[in-house]
Amino acid sequence: MRIDIRGDKIKVTEGIKSYLEEKIGKLDVYFEKPEERKAYVVIRVRNNEQIVEITIPTPKFTLRVETSHENLYASIDLSIDKLERQLRKNKTKMKKKFKDVLQFELLMQKEEEENTSSIQKRKTLELKPMDEEEAILQMELIDHDFFIFKNVNTNNLSVLYKRKDGSYGIIESE
Repeated sequence: MRIDIRGDKIKVTEGIKSYLEEKIGKLDVYFEKPEERKAYVVIRVRNNEQIVEITIPTPKFTLRVETSHENLYASIDLSIDKLERQLRKNKTKMKKKFKDVLQFELLMQKEEEENTSSIQKRKTLELKPMDEEEAILQMELIDHDFFIFKNVNTNNLSVLYKRKDGSYGIIESE
């Protein structure tokens, strides 16, 4: 797999580059033609955290992870572990849909088939009209990362969500 590494507020040394190439190279077994794949890696520093973001686009889907840790090498390891978990967790779905892109048989023969498509919980909501400020308050009260409400200003269904940086985002229907 070809790797494009970019550092943001950090210099990517040969040691970091070779470590990344070794770790990402372990993912080659998941792809039929790894030489045709390209992994984009962005390494950032924020306060004391080393953030590693890895994106691997394929013709049918995109794999993406972002991790942070005080130690850069630990953050790289966490990212690779997350990518492998994504691949394992969704192997059945992706194998059926994208069998020409992935080959999971090499490492997955011993693992049991998981049914990841079953719905574990279902809720019915009564959508009360409210403004965005009230929706934020309601979401904080129930301690969730998202909240669905009917926006009183636009009269549309809206989804309020908490972003990783602590701010909020809204998705609105038309």
